[in-house]
Amino acid sequence: MGAPHNIKRYGEVWPEFRILHGLEILNQLKDKVIISGGWAWHFMSETGHTEYKHAHDHKDIDVFVKKENAAEAVMILQQEGFQKVWTRYDHLQSEENFRRYEKTAELENGKSHRITIDFFERNDLETIEINGFTVVKPELLLTFYRNIHSSDKCWAVMAAKDLLQKGIDPVGHPKLSEIPKVN
Repeated sequence: MGAPHNIKRYGEVWPEFRILHGLEILNQLKDKVIISGGWAWHFMSETGHTEYKHAHDHKDIDVFVKKENAAEAVMILQQEGFQKVWTRYDHLQSEENFRRYEKTAELENGKSHRITIDFFERNDLETIEINGFTVVKPELLLTFYRNIHSSDKCWAVMAAKDLLQKGIDPVGHPKLSEIPKVN
């Protein structure tokens, strides 16, 4: 589970290049993948929301791929310069057939940053469609914070739990990207 947030850092935003590079590859994969994690919350949030670091985790991109789409998704990643990266989880038995792909993207200022995609194979997910993207259904996505995702302290996760407990659909709700009130 994620560590408690440093509330003094609330208000920090993700660099625009990280969002743009993430959207670029997700647009190419959109017909092959189911988006999970922070990027799923991103798509469930209001259009045009502020990309606060504590609202949605954009350090990596978590996707599920149906087995019949896996080879084609990997081909797209390889064509875009992504390479398989070995992790400490690769040797573990899992139903999801986990793989990680990474690419270094060059920035205009001569610097670079790494784009990481955590890739899980799975055929049995409940999903919803949002603006042409398929994402894990919010109720199911929340259950992944026990074993697949770790940023359970993100504002969107906490807001979605609260909204669902109150019988409110979190999709499109402003609380998914809103700075929470701190006592």
